[in-house]
Amino acid sequence: MTALTLNVDAIARLTLDQFHELCRANRDIRLELTAKGELVLMPPTGWQSGKWNATLTTALSLWNSQVGLGVVFDSSTGFILPNGSVRSPDVAWVTSERIKALNPDPEGFLPLALDFVIELRSASDHLKSLQNKMQEYIDNGVRLGYLLNPQDQTVEIYRMGQPVEILQWPAEVLAEAVLPGFVLNLKDVFAQHLNNRW
Repeated sequence: MTALTLNVDAIARLTLDQFHELCRANRDIRLELTAKGELVLMPPTGWQSGKWNATLTTALSLWNSQVGLGVVFDSSTGFILPNGSVRSPDVAWVTSERIKALNPDPEGFLPLALDFVIELRSASDHLKSLQNKMQEYIDNGVRLGYLLNPQDQTVEIYRMGQPVEILQWPAEVLAEAVLPGFVLNLKDVFAQHLNNRW
């Protein structure tokens, strides 16, 4: 299923507090809020995308447990970007120091631009929408982002102040200085898609 966008401006412009309460009252629905005040309803993913998301989160978590430099988040976590949008990347990472400096409410959304994000395109996702979301991350201070596109066997790498780099069917991607020593192995993700096996 494709994400649906609902414009609620005809009724009222949602504040961040109202959006948070809406999410708490509807825990079974994954919601995002755009900078324009639109609600984005994110449907559940198919089993294969869910498995890949879990694999990606696990890979980042294993690296993070070894280096102890930050915190890994899954796709259910909301982040308030500087432009006022609330986004939930498929996988995210932030340095520990940045979170400690905020002293955030454990039940609230984190008000910061992440250091690293991954978005994984599912079969129903529109590529342009995901590309716009990735650019929004970078425009709001995210340091590094990967858009994984199994359908086209590509990885789009987004970096602050640089053009998007597109890799065709890479076996692995190095996360550079943002995540020192982290190598994302993509052989399994793309091989499974091409061979339609799990």
